[in-house]
Amino acid sequence: MKINKSDLWVLVIMVVVAALYRAIPGRPAGFAPQLALAFFSGAILRDRKLLAFTLPLLSLFISNIIYQALHNAGLSSIWGIYPGMWIDYAAYASVTVFGFFMKKINVMNVLLTAFAAPTYFFLLSNFLTWTGLNGYNMYPKTFIGLLDAYAAGLPFYPYSVLSTVLFSGVLFGSWYFVNHRSLTPVVAA
Repeated sequence: MKINKSDLWVLVIMVVVAALYRAIPGRPAGFAPQLALAFFSGAILRDRKLLAFTLPLLSLFISNIIYQALHNAGLSSIWGIYPGMWIDYAAYASVTVFGFFMKKINVMNVLLTAFAAPTYFFLLSNFLTWTGLNGYNMYPKTFIGLLDAYAAGLPFYPYSVLSTVLFSGVLFGSWYFVNHRSLTPVVAA
């Protein structure tokens, strides 16, 4: 897909709004638009892969900087910059690939991907936490330890699914509206 100047501005606005939303204090943990933005970027920008991976990561980075500023000011207990954050970035980036595999962008495919992406992210991120690659050895390297890691992530999972479905609708719907705004209705003769 060819990206023109107005398309690029729409994408920049989506990245900034997603970053600001993620950094809102008091929102339910896990309820954020970055997973939706990741597979949206993959679907819309499949021929511009570097840009597709960059958009959700840029959104994460901006929100992490905001989180860190709020934490430094004593307004939030959430760290924005933390050891092992590269694992979260890699997991989010990998969700972009889901968009590359969408053969056709339609409501059913977006909805199915909006359920699959957070499920994949939940399984991957909690597995990586269990491995200790993030610098924290929180769980024993046993099957029970792995189950504990998944159990710890369960409270976030429903919010992740709900937000990905909701924000996917907003992102894909907005993109459709912006790119079809010049269409005029067909008038019967």
